[in-house]
Amino acid sequence: MNATLWIAVNVFRESVRDKVLYNLVVFAILMMGASYLIGQLTAGQDIKIIKDLGLAAIAVFGLFIAVFIGIQLVSKEVERRSIYSMLAKPIRRPQLVLGKYLGLVLTLAVNVGVMVAAFYAVLAYMRWTAPPAVLDALDGPALDPRMLKAVVLIFGQLAIVTAIALFFSTFSSPILSASFTLGIYVAGHFSADLRNFDQVIDSAVAQAVARGLYWVLPNLASFDVKAQVVHAVPVPNGYVALTLGYGAAYVAALLTLAAVIFSRRDFK
Repeated sequence: MNATLWIAVNVFRESVRDKVLYNLVVFAILMMGASYLIGQLTAGQDIKIIKDLGLAAIAVFGLFIAVFIGIQLVSKEVERRSIYSMLAKPIRRPQLVLGKYLGLVLTLAVNVGVMVAAFYAVLAYMRWTAPPAVLDALDGPALDPRMLKAVVLIFGQLAIVTAIALFFSTFSSPILSASFTLGIYVAGHFSADLRNFDQVIDSAVAQAVARGLYWVLPNLASFDVKAQVVHAVPVPNGYVALTLGYGAAYVAALLTLAAVIFSRRDFK
């Protein structure tokens, strides 16, 4: 466990020194600030627009961080030949996989926290400057704490994407890993449509393939509750817990597969 934590801390230190990482976070914060300007174009709807764009910015730029750093967690060590010195130490390969995953998840948590702080800062300013009539017309409070449920689920989704990126990085090149990860991310948001694929096509083979993909692909659409929290529609705590539990099980399965593949890989 000490070796796993040591690897996680080192991954976190390397990630926070990455200029690409800082650029993504700064760009996300600028997007939230720009949402304030966009909101001014729609009288009475500016706070709602800022909520919508702010949560979307956290999800999109969190995705970029998860993919473009996650795909390099293993390949970077192989390219720099540092993998040999690490494996020469009393570190098992599953520990290396788990440590790198935990390090990137910690990096994501810090950066999502920064973006959420900027998000609420913009909303606080809008609440302070908005007329009382505009505040009364909102579906929910400007600084609605229930929006944190959407943030928690966004983070859960990013944790799955990170595990997918790490899984592909154990046996594929960075470009292919990024392509596969983004492809699964997009498909994961439409996986529910695969369940009803038999209503669209009569081919038994196509139906079987669609059904198999439905069970294999992550159901990322269930993590998206941005529209609900923006319009103050209640999201039950039980739903959040069940969705996070599903995400944790999916991540555990991916990390297990990644550890098995990485353990069998020959670096000679």
